[in-house]
Amino acid sequence: MNYFQMLQQGGPVIYLIALCAIIAVFVFFQKWFEFHRAKVNVDEIITGLFNTLRRDGMIEAITLCDNSPGPVARMLSSAILASKKGDDIRDSLATQALIEVPRLESRLNVLASLAYITPLLGLMGTILGLVEAFHAMETAGAQINAPDLSKGVYCALICTAGGLAVAVPCHLAYNYLVSLVQDFCNDMEKASAEIIYFFRHQQTAASTGEQAHEN
Repeated sequence: MNYFQMLQQGGPVIYLIALCAIIAVFVFFQKWFEFHRAKVNVDEIITGLFNTLRRDGMIEAITLCDNSPGPVARMLSSAILASKKGDDIRDSLATQALIEVPRLESRLNVLASLAYITPLLGLMGTILGLVEAFHAMETAGAQINAPDLSKGVYCALICTAGGLAVAVPCHLAYNYLVSLVQDFCNDMEKASAEIIYFFRHQQTAASTGEQAHEN
């Protein structure tokens, strides 16, 4: 028996579970490709950015960030723009983080919800299958035969298996994507600390140079 025949034997609930599986696959690959495109080498972009800023290439640094994908580049860009305008860099980074983190976490709750509800759908299909089996027993009475009884039981078992078969990968996929989000958050924290230290060091060096010039 192939999988399509198993779906037919599983009753209407198994189609809901199959729909959940399709949604889960779509969300997972959409987020995975999004994260793959946004991933950058943090050390490399920071080194190139700082070298540009040391040459007073503020516009070039912003252009470099704009041409780099991902939340790390946008965090660095917001810090450079804040420094250029004379705003507080920490506040700018904190505000940008409030934008980037929800963007990274978007649609992950769909996977978490599917991992939770698909076993429940499987349980509902199991109950409906058992109800069908007992109804067949009641209707047939003493004339009950194995095929009539096994049809409901078979439907119940398929729904149970289907719900678990979707829930387990959904749970694993959710945890995997959450770990990628955490990696992005760590990269953003590192980039934020580096850019704050750089501008603080630049301001200290500029103040020292001015004092030396005055003396």
